[in-house]
Amino acid sequence: MSKNRAQSIVNRIRNSMVLPANDLLRDPVYSRLWISILISSFGAQITLLALPLTAAVLLHASPSQMGLLAFFELVPYVLLSLPAGVWLDRVRKLPVYIWGEIAISIAVASVPIAWWCNTLNMLWLYVVGFMIGAVNTTAGTAAQIVLTQIVPRERLIEAHAKNALASSGAEVAGPATAGALIKLLGAPLALFADAFLLLTSATILRKIQINEMRVINDEAHFLNDLKTGLKFVANNKILVNLALIVGGWQVAYNAALVVQILFATRTLGLSEHAVGLSYVCMGLGTILASAVGNRISQKLGPGLCMIVGIFVCGFGWGVLALAPANGWGIAAFALMLTFLAIGGVFIFINFLALRQSVTPEPLLGRMTSTMRWLILIPAGPGALLGGWLGENFGLRHALAFSAIFVLILGVLAWHNKVIRAIKQLPATPH
Repeated sequence: MSKNRAQSIVNRIRNSMVLPANDLLRDPVYSRLWISILISSFGAQITLLALPLTAAVLLHASPSQMGLLAFFELVPYVLLSLPAGVWLDRVRKLPVYIWGEIAISIAVASVPIAWWCNTLNMLWLYVVGFMIGAVNTTAGTAAQIVLTQIVPRERLIEAHAKNALASSGAEVAGPATAGALIKLLGAPLALFADAFLLLTSATILRKIQINEMRVINDEAHFLNDLKTGLKFVANNKILVNLALIVGGWQVAYNAALVVQILFATRTLGLSEHAVGLSYVCMGLGTILASAVGNRISQKLGPGLCMIVGIFVCGFGWGVLALAPANGWGIAAFALMLTFLAIGGVFIFINFLALRQSVTPEPLLGRMTSTMRWLILIPAGPGALLGGWLGENFGLRHALAFSAIFVLILGVLAWHNKVIRAIKQLPATPH
């Protein structure tokens, strides 16, 4: 190879790594938010594996107990989402987001402390799950609103895709690292790493400056504000149909979620470290979907892109439900995680952007909390159903239920005229 040609290749590689002039990551405020998301997502990967593995391996939890663990994390969304939305529309969102990161770090750090004190049991994990859910009900909603205060509405799908890319980077390196930490330290002690990363994320967020415009209404009434948020969602056809479709997806997702770790460790015989390595495939799937998700959404339209994501998830669960308990089954587990990540990104970058684009600024808190409430009401029963099916009929039947349910949901969504008709983000009302 000639020297000139080699230099040309180097220049092309260098140019491909340079961000375009209008790239969101060139914005110093958004880039700081993006780095915070990357760090906290890395920590979340540790908890994603360490918490259920602590239950399944260390405490020998049954499928029903795994279902209850997921259920208790979801209960706060149903109990607190609506009042949290009214409250968030009256306060600054960034401080809520920051303190949420700190609170979750304390919750996950309590697990290894309880283990050291020989007091760790399933009840303790239920309490930790409830605490995480309660904080995410408020801080998670605040985080979604903070994004709309930083990024123009017309670029929300791009922003959500980049956020998913940050998460995907953590999903590639995080599970393997989590698996190594769990193997070296044990699942409970690995949670200390998540606590540290969440505190780091909170420190980065504290340096973000947002000029949040809040209209203070001295005559505001809690119940009236709550009704206004509910009425706004109920009267918007796009929001109602999004809630029905994504709420249905949550049933299948949570039914599969509570048994997939058990299937990996008990049916396929994977170690905690091998489970962590398998979850790397989820990160690879998220990277792929994040890289092409915005373009696919622009080509097909946000509605159709969501429907594609639903079918992709169903295919993944179906493959795992039919997988043999051998090397092919392990490959099927990795494939399921890949397809779940791809489908999830296609669904949520469009779902989040659509609901934010149709909502005026003063109603963002109530809309976000109402939508989270609506889509997560079915999630708790889905988790309990998955645990019950796994315990009484077998883990494969729970996975098969998720696959069949979500494929039927995809067919219904395909025939939903409101969702299929969405070809681009609607203009934001004022």
